[in-house]
Amino acid sequence: MASDAPYDCLIVGGGPAGLTAAIYLARFLLDIHVVDAGDSRAGWIPCSHNHAGYPDGINGKELLRLMREQAQRYGAKIESGRVTRLDKDDDGLFTAEWGAGPHRARSVLLCTGLTNRRPPMDPELHDDAMARGLIRYCPICDGYEVTDKKVGVIGSGKGGVGEAIFLRGYTADVTLIAPDSALELAPDEAERLKAAGVRTVDGPAEAVGVAGDCITVDTAEGLLTFDSVYPALGSDTHTQLAEMVGAELAEDGCILCDAKMRSSVEGLYAAGDVVHGLDQISHAMGEGGQAATTIRNDLAAKSPLFRPPLEVSAASETEREMVEVGDG
Repeated sequence: MASDAPYDCLIVGGGPAGLTAAIYLARFLLDIHVVDAGDSRAGWIPCSHNHAGYPDGINGKELLRLMREQAQRYGAKIESGRVTRLDKDDDGLFTAEWGAGPHRARSVLLCTGLTNRRPPMDPELHDDAMARGLIRYCPICDGYEVTDKKVGVIGSGKGGVGEAIFLRGYTADVTLIAPDSALELAPDEAERLKAAGVRTVDGPAEAVGVAGDCITVDTAEGLLTFDSVYPALGSDTHTQLAEMVGAELAEDGCILCDAKMRSSVEGLYAAGDVVHGLDQISHAMGEGGQAATTIRNDLAAKSPLFRPPLEVSAASETEREMVEVGDG
């Protein structure tokens, strides 16, 4: 059975968006619970140099640890787990399932993010290459780190072409590699790549490996070696829970939200990479703060969140009466 006392807000996902929202909501004096599956993309980051306030950069896992500590300092409850089901009851409450059983909440904030599609390589080797900066997924985050280096982009279509052109702003040595077979380009895409001086190579990119301080890609033209490789293979957005309660999705597959982070389902909100926008920590944190403030105000509109007066203890009341008698 679900608890009779629902949370004011259940936050699903403990990345930058979810934890920022948790800090805000806890400081709004609400009863909140965060369920975190532990797979935030922020945790992949060896050292983020774009995050304001850290001139020397900060490790992604350390950033998340500090944010969890800050949220818990104000009373947020954070639990490791994966929410497998979400329903909305006839009384307007949400019921979520994870761990030992169902839990209820007056509102739900989905910060479930997305997963980048990986190139063909051993998972442990992939994670090691990520930690060493041999594989990178975000040129906006770390294009600066490949300045004047030899860079490969595995991708095709608009995404692959756009990423290769973007990286051309950091280095003159960029190669776009088809992930499958021949690199199919529209005439305007081919012209853009040629004008930018981006080399194009047919696939398939059958294997990606590490050789010393370099990373290699096996292509139709043989084994190519780079300082860093960017897989531009797309991503999968985690919208399953939103779909379970009938939330509308945008054309790009993200959860459709208004400017205040409300979904199409009353009481359901979303923030971070699961919502269309710039996939950056700073952007996710901004959406987390906006969502938290909207949630607080929406809950208050349904039932005032007034702070009750402090109770006067019996001892204090006796002291007050003694003072009044003495004054008489």
